[in-house]
Parts: sequence; structure tokens; C-alpha cells
Amino acid sequence: MSHKITIYDIAKKLNITAATVSRALNNNAKISEKTRILVQETAAKMNYKQNKLAQALKSGKSYNVGVIVPRIDSNFFASIIRGIEEELYSQGYHVIICQTYNNEQMEIENINTLLNAQVDGILMSISNVSIEKNASFNRLLAKNIPLLFFDRKKNIEGVSSITVNDFEAGYKATQHLIDEGCKRIAHLSNDRLFEIFKDRFLGYKQALIDNGIQFDENLVIEIKSNIEEGRKATKKLLSMKNPPDAIFSSSDWSALGAVQELKSQGIKIPEECCVVGFSNEPFTEFMELSITSIDQFPLEMGKQAAKVFLEQVNNGAHITTEKKIVLTPKLHIRKSSSRRDALNKK
Repeated sequence: MSHKITIYDIAKKLNITAATVSRALNNNAKISEKTRILVQETAAKMNYKQNKLAQALKSGKSYNVGVIVPRIDSNFFASIIRGIEEELYSQGYHVIICQTYNNEQMEIENINTLLNAQVDGILMSISNVSIEKNASFNRLLAKNIPLLFFDRKKNIEGVSSITVNDFEAGYKATQHLIDEGCKRIAHLSNDRLFEIFKDRFLGYKQALIDNGIQFDENLVIEIKSNIEEGRKATKKLLSMKNPPDAIFSSSDWSALGAVQELKSQGIKIPEECCVVGFSNEPFTEFMELSITSIDQFPLEMGKQAAKVFLEQVNNGAHITTEKKIVLTPKLHIRKSSSRRDALNKK
């Protein structure tokens, strides 16, 4: 049976104390850079493996962080996860990713599983806004485990959040369509019990009011964020006696459905109907008819969430500092809404 390398073997080889080796391996500030590099290089050459369980028992940290998202098969949430990992990995943390598929029971089970895994914190985008699951959040807070929300959040005292200014985003998108000459602008919304979708709708509505355009509730359709729902909603809008000349969607996927339905009915985009989406998914830029969309900066959102977590977990006084970070959205204007350019080319 081969001998398992320990810090004592490294100490003996370098003629230093085991305590110095331990500090160097854990990047202790009291150890010089020269010694730290020497110890870590020697440890690698000797194939030394740190005992993570022993480290966790000694430090009270598992160095695992739970990340809960509705789904990972979207560029938005994948980019957030990437941002979180980029910030945490360099600090010795590993990320455990869970999906809820917008199912509340699965979200509760994910939280319980992560608790049993003794994670040092949970960063999440909630699956829905039900009140019942506050009990799960309260369990985390009672155990003094940092909880942070990103994108979709609940307002809980002492819990930080990182979001984008969805009201401003909805306003910017609608104002752009008005500036392009659109007068009858429809909005494909999502469940407005979620603050993000409610704020996008309110931004849309306020832009109409500020420009003297009467708000028509018949032009607002609440749907799920997918291609098929976008197609169905657009079909319904086009069947109206006075159909819209623009569609602002709260999702790029339903915006794509809108584009497909408009094309199938022979309606010219953007000359006869403009389309704006939300999230700046990669496909919006690379389609032949590129889709105008709102950028939420998910990579930055993930990085900010990780930084707030690190501030909290490294706080020696264990004081929970509630932070509400709101990122500024950006509108990427592309072919699907550039009506004036399209008409001027004719």
C-alpha cells in the first residue's frame, strides 16, 4: 500500500515546520510569497492531497456553495453561474448547481439537499413567489447560512439581491419603439407576480403614458417564456381588428416565436411590425433577421452575487449586511426594430 503524503513529509523535505506548510497551503498572509510558492510547488510534485473533510471540520467551512436556478439551458443563467464560479473558484470554493424547472417543491428539496451537504451559502433565483416556502428560507437564516437572490427575488429582511433595473429596461425598449414611429405597441409579459415581469410591464406602460399614447390592456398578453407561446400570442394579436405595429416581449424566446409567426403571415419586420426581446440571448444577434434585445449583464450579475457572498462569509463579526445591487440594462438595437433605417433604404 503506497504511503499517503502528509504535511509532515513536505515539512521534512523542506526542513521547515508542519505549521508553516499548513499555513502556506492555505495561503496564510503571514507566510512570505517565496515560501508559499515553494511549499505549494513541492506539495504538487509530491502529489499531496489536502483532506477537505478535515479542513472543513477545522475551519467550520465546507467550501461548497449552492446555486439554484430555474434552468441552466439558457445563456442567461449559464452566464450567471459562470460569473459566480469565476469569483469563487479562486477563493477555494466549489459550486453545486441545482435546477428547479420553476417547480416550488423541487426548489424546497434543493434547499434541503444543499443544507444537508453543509454548504457555506446559497445563491438563487426563485422559482415562483409563493409565500409557503418562506419556511425554507427561514431555515437557512436561522442557521446563519448566507442567502442571496439574483434576478428573481423575494424581499426578505437581511437578504441581499443582485438584479437589473427592469422598469428602466421596459421603458427603454418601449421608448425605442416609439422613436421608430410605432404607435400601437403590444407587450408579451410573464407572470407579473414576479417583480421582474411586473417592473418590465410598468416600464412599458409608463413610456406609453409619457409619450401621450393611450394604454390598451388588450395589447398585453401574459404567457410563458417560450417560442410556442410567443407564436400563439402573436397570432392572437394579429387577429385583432386593429393589430399592433410593434411587439415588446419580456423574453427573447417568446420574441423569437413572435418573429416566426409574423413571417408565416407575410408581415414585414420591421417595416410593418417591429419586435424587441429581453435577455440578449446569443441567437438574437446571429440570426439573419437579428432581434433587438435588452442586455441584463448576467456575467456581471453572477460576479456581484459571489462578491457579496464572500463579503458576508468572511465577515469576522458575522454581521449580515443587506445589499441591494441594481445593474443598469442596455438596449442592443438590431434589424427587428430598425424601422426608420429599413424604410429609408426603400
